[in-house]
Amino acid sequence: MRSAPRGATRSLPLILVASVLVVAMACGQGGEVTEPERSAVERGRTLYQANCATCHGVAGEGQPNWQSRREDGSLPAPPHDATGHTWHHSDDQLLDIIRRGGQVVYGGPGFQSGMPAWDDRLTEEEIEAVLEYIKTLWGGRGTCVPGRALV
Repeated sequence: MRSAPRGATRSLPLILVASVLVVAMACGQGGEVTEPERSAVERGRTLYQANCATCHGVAGEGQPNWQSRREDGSLPAPPHDATGHTWHHSDDQLLDIIRRGGQVVYGGPGFQSGMPAWDDRLTEEEIEAVLEYIKTLWGGRGTCVPGRALV
């Protein structure tokens, strides 16, 4: 049996601590929420309730059986809270889905989406505010990764 190179086991804790610190600094841990951020979330909440809650739920709970296709091949609206999968996607991908709709973004043979495009009804600033609000429903999941490339 081969043993670890001399000193390798001692450096592992240091590497782990350094990794945590790098991620924490990149994510802005401990930073205060600014007034513009708070304002965007509030604006997003209002827009979400007016435009998204009908399908995705007032609290982001989604529709029942959201992972099971309906007879027409579409999926029910997924939850936007921590029980769903929204937090797995990058901001760019989520913004694209909101802007252009699920059918355009994911469409293909046999795929049906009930997610409409919102770029003709909401401004870019409003779409971004809706996403900022949706992120508050994730319970801390997926909110602290630079570039939002989640695994």
